[in-house]
Amino acid sequence: MNQKPSEEEYAGDIGAYIRLVPEGNIIDILLAQEKQMTKLLSSLTESQGAYQYAEGKWTLKEVVGHIVDSERVMTYRLLRFARGDQTPLPGFDQEVFIPPFGNWTIAQLAEDYMAVRQATITLLRGLPVEAWSRKGTANDVNITVRALAYGITGHELHHMGVIRTRYLS
Repeated sequence: MNQKPSEEEYAGDIGAYIRLVPEGNIIDILLAQEKQMTKLLSSLTESQGAYQYAEGKWTLKEVVGHIVDSERVMTYRLLRFARGDQTPLPGFDQEVFIPPFGNWTIAQLAEDYMAVRQATITLLRGLPVEAWSRKGTANDVNITVRALAYGITGHELHHMGVIRTRYLS
């Protein structure tokens, strides 16, 4: 899939993430991200993972956990819509998802990230062409499967930028 979603395919905050995604095949971009993230995680110490750049901000491990759980949620939505399920799906409170990651090791996060990313890629590779333009409603917003795939990618791009500037600089 090489075609970015048009603005008619989504609404709300996800547009900021979609606009971050470069041109190219979305699966190739996801695979490149996977290499970047696994390289990053393999270079981190546990103390780096526990770092938070300001009071009340997530630790680096929590940011990575957030990336993974958000991908899980968005991929679940993508699956439902790709299969033609029109059931409106609720939003989720990202803060509720964060607490466990402070106790995880970097190795656990890396394993979890790889498993989720591989599941996302496998799902996307198996989608028929017509599924990419199917729409559904999540968090009271209409969105296509294509926009969700690009949203997953852009969400990670956004947070990798934060990691580089706030956690590793």
